[in-house]
Amino acid sequence: MSIPTVTAARILKGQQNFQTGEEGYLSWETFPHAGLSKTYNTDHQVPDSAGTATAYLGGAKTKKGLIGVDDNTRRGDCASSVGNEIDSILTIARKAGKSVGLITTARITHATPSALYAHVPERDWEADSDIPVAESACKDIALQFLENDDIQVALGGGRKKFTPNTKKDPESKKYGQRKDGRDLIAEWVTAKSQLGKAEYVWNQTRFDEVDPEKVDYLLGLFSDSHMQYDIHPDVAGEPSLAEMTHKAILILQKNPKGFFLLVEGGRIDHAHHEGFAALALTDTIAMDAAVTMAKQMTDDQDTLTIVTADHSHTMTISGYPTRGNPILGIVDAGLAPGSPGLGDDNLPYTTLSYANGPGGVETRLAFEQTGNRPVITNVDTASDTYLQQALVPLKYETHGGDDVGIWADGPMAHLFHSVHEQHYIMHVMAYAACLDKGAPHCKD
Repeated sequence: MSIPTVTAARILKGQQNFQTGEEGYLSWETFPHAGLSKTYNTDHQVPDSAGTATAYLGGAKTKKGLIGVDDNTRRGDCASSVGNEIDSILTIARKAGKSVGLITTARITHATPSALYAHVPERDWEADSDIPVAESACKDIALQFLENDDIQVALGGGRKKFTPNTKKDPESKKYGQRKDGRDLIAEWVTAKSQLGKAEYVWNQTRFDEVDPEKVDYLLGLFSDSHMQYDIHPDVAGEPSLAEMTHKAILILQKNPKGFFLLVEGGRIDHAHHEGFAALALTDTIAMDAAVTMAKQMTDDQDTLTIVTADHSHTMTISGYPTRGNPILGIVDAGLAPGSPGLGDDNLPYTTLSYANGPGGVETRLAFEQTGNRPVITNVDTASDTYLQQALVPLKYETHGGDDVGIWADGPMAHLFHSVHEQHYIMHVMAYAACLDKGAPHCKD
């Protein structure tokens, strides 16, 4: 969720409401405090989600690909991770008696959510079948989730990482990916039922039936892998990010000591990687709705709300389009009604483009066939399957290395005020919530 992503989503949201768009705001853009986060990993100038999630959730920068372990760990080396584990803000909050939960539209074993509960030297070790035999002393991420007694609400995708390779998924009909024969979902229900009322749900109907007043533990896995993009329908039905946020808060807020909740619009990242700007923006608007929901259900006198991103992407907004020009459209140069802005090759181009990615592959193929960029005069560039043109051809678009925004409201939100190292975010959360011993604003 780079700064250009936020800007473009803001404009699209306004245009969906029949406005020009530029004058609008996303929910977090009205927060009273803001800053910037430097996202580099200790070994990479442009980061990945594992190292960055470990930073802002664990309070220490680390290498690319590492989850919940510090920089002394070597990627893919199980032995090197022992003794280098980092406690996340979720773990610290739970030890202080707060309720804790996580929500994502990606797999709950994916990089960002797993940084809350797992400690592994390789982010891809989501199921036991993902771990090389030589490194089998390490526990996979899904198993570490099962063994974590702290998490009361977990909603997202990723059923295949929890189910044996002999069991078919109820929706995709594909087999699970666990070779140890264990059904971690069934084991989760059994274990959590000994601690309170526990429910597992996998579709919209079952999710809607959950009574948050009667449930202490809720696990929702709504897809075999990642959940659908917000504007794509799901066969069995999936709750929206805002709906998941609403139900999670209803469950967690029953604790008089308060709660910690992570809400991730994880598929914003995936859409950018695929080169689909429309999907990235509509999922950002879904994130906007989730933040609105959270703010409506909480009080900024006692709840710190932070909106940020783990890293940037390479999408840009450019070309001097006129005010109110469709953000997903072709640049209108304003020279005459409907006249497109043209490149030096005398061909039109869109306001949004990428520095690299799948759009570059299509652009290269067009050059090879015609000597020019693709002609998009009669193309629906607002389609969710339209690949914005890119400079460098790559199968997947890469992350960007530029700073990302931090927007904050609530207690100690003023501590976000300039350019910060990414791991600073976790320490502000701990300080604000009195998890940092000796903070002067906290009561004994």
